[in-house]
Amino acid sequence: MVTLNRIYTRTGDKGTTALADGQRRSKGDLRVETYGTVDETNSCIGLARLHADEHLDRMLGAVQNDLFDLGADLATPEGPEKLPYEPLRIVPSQVERLERDIDALNATIPPIKSFVLPGGSPCAAALHLARTVCRRAERLAVRLSETEGEVISPEAVRYLNRLSDFLFVASRAANRNGEDDVLWVPGANR
Repeated sequence: MVTLNRIYTRTGDKGTTALADGQRRSKGDLRVETYGTVDETNSCIGLARLHADEHLDRMLGAVQNDLFDLGADLATPEGPEKLPYEPLRIVPSQVERLERDIDALNATIPPIKSFVLPGGSPCAAALHLARTVCRRAERLAVRLSETEGEVISPEAVRYLNRLSDFLFVASRAANRNGEDDVLWVPGANR
């Protein structure tokens, strides 16, 4: 567990931060940007939860906890030296739970006939925001995985990919199972 007695440490005043393994990196480093964007996704989900029903709120609460696991995973680079502790990593069962939740939510939602515009209910709008931030986190994670010398868990990328799908389906569920979806009408304003 983490214990924080003091919120400011002044160690980041020169633009660096510590990773979980003790390395100092620039706050502009791609790894730091990636787990920071995961944190943004988590904050968007927190906003959505203010408007979610109990069933969806429970699912979103599990996702928020997973996103802290994912942040810890990304903040702990895999390196040649073994760490004195077992680093927290995203595992396949977390991705599988998302898939089960997607299937459960999607079972009662009719297929879409057009692209869905972000909006509808306050919960759905916040979930769409979370989905777009999650997609950005996924793009950053992929870029990080393609960077020489940087290794990240493939499950981390899978989790982000599946999470964006979950957030889309959850937004439709929050829009009364698609009834309040705002659909794109191609060329409507020409």
